[in-house]
Amino acid sequence: MLILEDLKAELTNYRPEIDELHDVLAIESAKEKLAELQMMVEQPGFWDDVDKSQKTMQTVKGLESKIEKFGKLSQMLEDLITMTELCIEEGDDSSNDEIEAEAEEFKRLLEEEKIATLMTGEYDNSNAIITFHAGSGGTEAQDWAEMLYRMYNKWADRHGFKVELLDYLDGDEAGMKSASILVEGTNAYGFLKSESGVHRLVRVSPFDAAGRRHTSFAAIEIMPEIDDTIEVDIRPEDIKMEVFRSSGAGGQHINKTSSAVRLIHLPTGIVVSCQTQRSQFQNKDYCMKMLRSKLIEIKEREHLDKISDIKGVQKEITWGAQIRSYVFMPYTLVKDHRTGFETGNVDGVMDGDLDGFINAYLKSLSHGTLEKV
Repeated sequence: MLILEDLKAELTNYRPEIDELHDVLAIESAKEKLAELQMMVEQPGFWDDVDKSQKTMQTVKGLESKIEKFGKLSQMLEDLITMTELCIEEGDDSSNDEIEAEAEEFKRLLEEEKIATLMTGEYDNSNAIITFHAGSGGTEAQDWAEMLYRMYNKWADRHGFKVELLDYLDGDEAGMKSASILVEGTNAYGFLKSESGVHRLVRVSPFDAAGRRHTSFAAIEIMPEIDDTIEVDIRPEDIKMEVFRSSGAGGQHINKTSSAVRLIHLPTGIVVSCQTQRSQFQNKDYCMKMLRSKLIEIKEREHLDKISDIKGVQKEITWGAQIRSYVFMPYTLVKDHRTGFETGNVDGVMDGDLDGFINAYLKSLSHGTLEKV
């Protein structure tokens, strides 16, 4: 019974943490806000303004999710304590392994919720736009960019985020040259902002008949999806628009009959494109959204006073600029060069297990050991 007694004491000590989390997450205020919004939703004419109603429903879902997650976590702790007490009273240790496993799962979920409380940035609760760029190196780099594309889609799926493909440009022989996706969900940008930068791959190339080891690079850009209510000073004369026929991998994801749109912001050289929507107008609308988001992200990151202060936007996608290295050979290791967090489970990482890296970055931000994004 000693193991269960120790476990009961450990679990009981988590009650103050749950109480603190309740206050930090402002659960009571969230419940009041949710009740107000639900009354709004039931009012006649609520859906007359589609954009406004959709934003309201997204807020409702976010509040519901926060309240539900906390409720489940709190109940899970109480159920574990009760189960442990019953086993101690009955002198039954047959459920030890099951209770210990559930206790570990509780601790994991608690840590996840505590990490969510670090989302204090202005745009942390926003959706995220991820743009992928293959570095120099032809097929090798283009294949690596597509591997990262798959990895972030897997991560989003693990967390229940919705992913919408915005743009995809095929590689010459394999992989892709570039792509953009929209990740929709509460705190999507807050979690993903740490992933922005150059990612380096070391492996034995499947495209090299001699079986030599190659190093490849790809860049990831993360932008918050900026709400239309936020004003961004973009002059029409500063934008060059190009129209081209949709093309690219993804088959059913690409509407081949639509006219794709590319926008070039002349003062900064920023280029955005979209080809997956049903009309040229919709593609242009998404391009403008991406351009606004990119300009805001750069302005905030570089602590600039206004958009016109932006001078250069793209770092070279090459050696020395990487934030993380993925080594497949001669050993397996994924290491973040900013936080020092690393893991040997390369397959898990490529299947979307990025939480260790993301959490380490957010904790470093909260401790002041990294420059804030």
